[in-house]
Amino acid sequence: MGIVVEYCPDLALRKFGTEGRGINECLPEKLEVGKRYGFLKLGQKHYWFFGEIPLRETKGGGVLSKTLASVKIIEAMHFLKDGDVWTKGGFEVVEVYDLNDRLVHFDGLEKI
Repeated sequence: MGIVVEYCPDLALRKFGTEGRGINECLPEKLEVGKRYGFLKLGQKHYWFFGEIPLRETKGGGVLSKTLASVKIIEAMHFLKDGDVWTKGGFEVVEVYDLNDRLVHFDGLEKI
C-alpha cells in the first residue's frame, strides 16, 4: 500500500456557495488583494510556499477555470476526518484578474 499524495501547482476551489460544500471548500464571494482566506481540500495536497501560484475555480474532474488570482499559500496542514486525509490551510491574495482579458498570467509556476 502506498501513500497517495498530490503536488498541486495551483489552488483550485469550488464556486462560491456550491451546494454540499463547506465555506472553505469554495472560493470567497469576493476576492480582495491583501486579504487572507482559508481553504479545505480532500486528500493529502502539497503546495508551493516560496512564491505565488494561480487560484482557479474547479468543477471537479480536472475541469478548471482561467486563473482568477495570484495567491501565496501561507499555511497548510493535513488531518484525518472520518477516515479520510484532508488538507486545510490559508492563502493571501496578491493580485485579482479580470476574466474577460486574454492575458496569460502564469507559465507553470512562473508568474508572467
